[in-house]
Amino acid sequence: MAATDAASVTLLDRVTNVSDFIWVGTWNGAEVLPFPPMTIILLGIGAWIMIGLRFYPLRKLGSAFGGLFASRKSSGAGEISPFAALSTALSGQVGTGNLAGVATAISLGGPGAIFWMWITALFGMALAFAEGSLAIRYRETTSDGVKRGGPMTYIMMGLGPKWTWLAIFFCLGTLFSAMVTGNSIQANAVADGLNELFGLEEWLGGLIVAILVFIVIIGGIKSIGRVAESVVPFMALAYIVMALIALILNIEDIPATFGLIFEGAFNPQAATGGFAGAAIMLALRAGVARGLFSNEAGQGSTAIAHAVAQTDDPEQQGRMAMLGTFIDTIVICTMTALVILTVQGNFAGGGQAVEHAWNSDLEGFAMTSGAFAAAFPLDLFGVPIGTLVASIVLILFVFTTLLTWSYYGERAITFMYDRIPGSSRGGEKVLHIIWRVLWCVVIYAGSTLDLSLVWRMGDISNAAMALPNLLALALLSGVVFKLARGDRLAGKDHVEATPEEPEEY
Repeated sequence: MAATDAASVTLLDRVTNVSDFIWVGTWNGAEVLPFPPMTIILLGIGAWIMIGLRFYPLRKLGSAFGGLFASRKSSGAGEISPFAALSTALSGQVGTGNLAGVATAISLGGPGAIFWMWITALFGMALAFAEGSLAIRYRETTSDGVKRGGPMTYIMMGLGPKWTWLAIFFCLGTLFSAMVTGNSIQANAVADGLNELFGLEEWLGGLIVAILVFIVIIGGIKSIGRVAESVVPFMALAYIVMALIALILNIEDIPATFGLIFEGAFNPQAATGGFAGAAIMLALRAGVARGLFSNEAGQGSTAIAHAVAQTDDPEQQGRMAMLGTFIDTIVICTMTALVILTVQGNFAGGGQAVEHAWNSDLEGFAMTSGAFAAAFPLDLFGVPIGTLVASIVLILFVFTTLLTWSYYGERAITFMYDRIPGSSRGGEKVLHIIWRVLWCVVIYAGSTLDLSLVWRMGDISNAAMALPNLLALALLSGVVFKLARGDRLAGKDHVEATPEEPEEY
């Protein structure tokens, strides 16, 4: 037993080192690079596209919200309405990252991490616009008329066949990220929520969720889109209202909360570790990494959902995509963070009484749940109303995330299959069934995994998926700038007839 424990600790340490090197530039807590590599790449390319778009995401935010109603109607080829595509993308974005991920960011980087999460989201809106618009500009059509796409498709059709290796690299990263962040982390969170609410063993909760997910995903993207369009707007609004009420009840403490966030983002005095400014680096790393985990901007995942929208207007779907990033992080994540940092209650930290959940020994979703329980302490069925509502919201968030990420992984594995000579539409459909069954098996297995290890692996898998997509966005940025100006046919088309699916690529 001791040997097993030692091996587990060693594995966690190794994964943590890789994660810290990618996001912070440290190894074993010591500085290796003078800058955080992944953070610089993500924010750098985001800034480049934001400037090239002349701050389009900020200038057009109002019109994007105004177009939500119109987006419920179809106006072109595709599988689901633009609004359903946004809801599907949001169902993948809004998950455990919005509740547990925000708490984890605060635990790792302090309140200052929230500032960097906001910055990631602002630049992320530019990246999201690029992904959404390119997803419509470059998408494939199968032999039976199905529209589909994503980064792997705009790499192939926008950059050409010589970049096939980059598309494959993205698909491998997508499969890695799907299994870790899109499945295991979500399954673990929903199993914890069911355990807290109903006392179900984690394995049993995982089994129930796996069965429910299979019932939906067996119907493909149209079934996922219908569920997302019905559930996501309702659950997001319910959560925002609950958080607003909690903040109104503690409104006098909100200015101090914002002071904590800004002080933590720029104050190097609290530095710990081997180099000056370590506290800022921790806040920066935690905010950017958890911001990416939550809103997925630059990661390329949401482009897969937006590619199936029934529209021929890349600019319109680009606005929907950037709106998803804004809603996910600037709205929902901020609500979570403010509740955690503001609400006072009877908490314990380090063996002493503390006033706030973020100072306590609570971690992950337990920290978020504890803050809401302090805001709404009245018991219902023996559970504080705050805990009850937060747990139900988490379960719904996670359930829809599991649906959407199953489709993301399915597209990745299908794309790679289509590179094999002799691949066919019938073969794709068989592969889809196999993948959907495997997906649900992993949900069951992931419900009992060690959360610390899985979160760290999630940081690595997100980077593996984001890097090839960010390179593609940088190379296609000129096309993105023209799409934002209304040129629907901007960029070159690298298309040729193939004997495999799709019949034209």
